[in-house]
Amino acid sequence: MTDLFPTIASLGSWNWLILAAVLLAAEIVAPGFFLLWFGIAAIAVGLIAFSTDLAWHWEVLIFGLFSVAAFVIGRRYFRPMPGDTDKPHLNQRLAQYVGQTYPLATEIDNGRGKVRIGDTLWPIEGDDLKDGLPVGTKVRITGTRGMILVAEIAEPGR
Repeated sequence: MTDLFPTIASLGSWNWLILAAVLLAAEIVAPGFFLLWFGIAAIAVGLIAFSTDLAWHWEVLIFGLFSVAAFVIGRRYFRPMPGDTDKPHLNQRLAQYVGQTYPLATEIDNGRGKVRIGDTLWPIEGDDLKDGLPVGTKVRITGTRGMILVAEIAEPGR
């Protein structure tokens, strides 16, 4: 261990490029678009260190400043922008069903029942769902409450 520090000190300006390589490799292994900016700052400090003869504490200070600047610039200009999509509820499965009409798969009992959507039976409840509504009665999904669909009768005459 005592031989490690003189070896690192003997590398001089190469330390920054080695640090940059380690940071960029870590970004590849664990992508998060975070270590990239510190790797870029280490490259910049390495280039400065090769062209000038700065003391190590100034290099560390410059690395800190470049890291913050690169991080702020990177987050500001390279952040993925949320865009409009044709499937706004892609990862919100129940929200996809709001506004749709489905037939009852089971009778309503105590204001609760089930509808079949695809190959799944989903529980529904609603204030205007009366007990004894027959199977096949059309209901419109108006919202969600946890994993329960909130519905109303779609055929008001029944």
